[in-house]
Amino acid sequence: MAVHALTPLVSFSTPSVKLSDIGIQLFSLPKLLEVDMVSSIKMLQNMGYTQLELYGPYTFSEPAAWERWQAVTPSLGFRGSGYFGKDIREFKSILDDHGMTAPSAHTDLGTLRNGMDQLAEAAHVLGHEYVTLPAIPAENRTSLEDFHRMAEIFNEIGQEAKKEGIRFAYHNHGYGINPAENGVIPLEIIINNTDPTLVFLEMDIFWTTAGGADPISYLRKYPSRYRMLHLKDMKPKVKFTGDGGDPSQWIELFPNMTNVGDGELDVAKIVEVGLENGVEYFFVEQDMVANPELALKKSIDFLKAV
Repeated sequence: MAVHALTPLVSFSTPSVKLSDIGIQLFSLPKLLEVDMVSSIKMLQNMGYTQLELYGPYTFSEPAAWERWQAVTPSLGFRGSGYFGKDIREFKSILDDHGMTAPSAHTDLGTLRNGMDQLAEAAHVLGHEYVTLPAIPAENRTSLEDFHRMAEIFNEIGQEAKKEGIRFAYHNHGYGINPAENGVIPLEIIINNTDPTLVFLEMDIFWTTAGGADPISYLRKYPSRYRMLHLKDMKPKVKFTGDGGDPSQWIELFPNMTNVGDGELDVAKIVEVGLENGVEYFFVEQDMVANPELALKKSIDFLKAV
């Protein structure tokens, strides 16, 4: 578990705490990792990152996950994922050599439901505390009833993860934040109907804002539920034109993603409130950002400075 030193600061506009560990979601630089994984990790180390969050599929992921991945990789322009062609123990050795830990790994719903044993085995090798679902598949969120069913499934997954000595987390994307019929918010169905000892949360502050919600309000409303944050900034501040559930709506907002500290989100305050309400891990995530050598350095420099 990460430990964050509490350091008083003078300015009222900056947070009263300082991060001692800053992580990076590897989907921020997939093309560099595919070309030269070791050099990419070394670059991140030199920038000051100490923690990684992985993305799948992995060698043990369900065939359906690989089929979906292979269907989208031509448009993405890369194919690498998981351990980028390395054996898992070689991958762990590379992380150790560069002073990196990997407290979280994103994976798919099918592998979480049907392959927890292999997922947990990998987690224990690499030191994952959390195995994290990045999004609910579209076919599993077509109605409020679907969200109630997903809450049940999440409790089941969380129980299986606990038996294996790890934790299950759910990362919100753009959908489910706007109120549905009768003012019900689908995301809150998930939060309110899952066991807080079994199901943990990872907030993406960009998608939460694009969905029309305030990250700080959610952190305060659900203390200790959010254990991880994805940090990326937004400029100018915008909302989805729809419900945030369609990939075309996500892509539409990609131009609004910017380096942490260069946008209109009060990232420093979000980090402060996160630390006050149980957040343990902070991952910069700038999806497939252009010029990661520059962009990711700017983001961590801002976070270290505040």
